[in-house]
Amino acid sequence: MDLVLLCVFLPLVTVAWGQYGDYYYGPYNYGDNDEWANVYRQGFNFQCPHGQVIVAVRSVFNKKEGSDRLWNYACMPAAQSLGEPTECWWEEINRAGTEWYQTCSNNGLVAGFQSQYFPSVLDREWQFYCCRYSRRCPYSCWLTTEYPEHYGEDMDMMMYTYDHYIRGATTTFSAVNRDRQWKFIVCRMTEYDCPFQNV
Repeated sequence: MDLVLLCVFLPLVTVAWGQYGDYYYGPYNYGDNDEWANVYRQGFNFQCPHGQVIVAVRSVFNKKEGSDRLWNYACMPAAQSLGEPTECWWEEINRAGTEWYQTCSNNGLVAGFQSQYFPSVLDREWQFYCCRYSRRCPYSCWLTTEYPEHYGEDMDMMMYTYDHYIRGATTTFSAVNRDRQWKFIVCRMTEYDCPFQNV
């Protein structure tokens, strides 16, 4: 009887996995453990390959190194239904030592980060590299929980679903701990062109 059930349900599980199995990201390949996008107290520029977006962010904090962090990112191709990026650009700079909120303009998705360290405030300024996909529009947007959960902790943020994309972030800065907490703005994207755009 067990063999009969196995023969009946195995093809169903195989078909379901084939249809829905690749909608799960991860685990992410950040490269070697010592491969970071930056070194402490230095600027960096990280861009995903063309047609890919950021799906994971990893960081470790070191108070002895100017209360700075090492950063690493993982990229994955955007869904085929979005097509190829029609344009990419750098957003405005978010200044060091301040709280900020920013989404990619023109319905863009985050495909990279650029940052410069400022020793006078023991913090970094940030810029998003954004890419727009045709005239696709975001919907069902939400904020993640805080990363890291507490100032000074390591962080490891991952997108677990294939059709959710990072569109921006909001951060708080602690003048006492000289560190930031991030909440990422995550959205789904329409599979059809929209007649409007955000600013």
